[in-house]
Amino acid sequence: MKQAPNWNAAVKEFAANDHLVFADVNLRDASIRGAPHNPGAGGWPTVRYFNAETGYDGKNYEKKTSQAMCDELGPKNKYLQEFIEDLAPKCFVDNPESGCNEKEQKFIAKFKEKSADDVTAQITRLTGMAGGKMKPALKTWLNQRLHILKQFSAGGDKPAAGHEEL
Repeated sequence: MKQAPNWNAAVKEFAANDHLVFADVNLRDASIRGAPHNPGAGGWPTVRYFNAETGYDGKNYEKKTSQAMCDELGPKNKYLQEFIEDLAPKCFVDNPESGCNEKEQKFIAKFKEKSADDVTAQITRLTGMAGGKMKPALKTWLNQRLHILKQFSAGGDKPAAGHEEL
């Protein structure tokens, strides 16, 4: 359980985030063996996430190093924190002073002035970049921008009159 300190810290840090739920599953008693879940296939612990994109099947955490999973996600690394932040950002356009860093706040201010078409174009551009190779910090920033832009496209603090859903 080398990763337990990081896991427990993340659970506490994100406890107030209504967009995120943590769960531990005792695999001795669970009926989630085999595809699509395959617990333990990528190493232990098995870390999966579920959202609108993955549906009920979910998706496994993708390892970043050749270390054992428990070491990679353990207290000597920041991969667990980055993974969670990529999936459940703390920044929301309707209250940027609360959970957004300075860079995110500037990005929100810039896109409040843009049209819905500009937001859509930027989402398309960033989504196209998302599958490419990039340093972890750049990938995190890309995901943060997408999260912000998708909030605008969903009607949060609208960027311009005449806004339409994507």
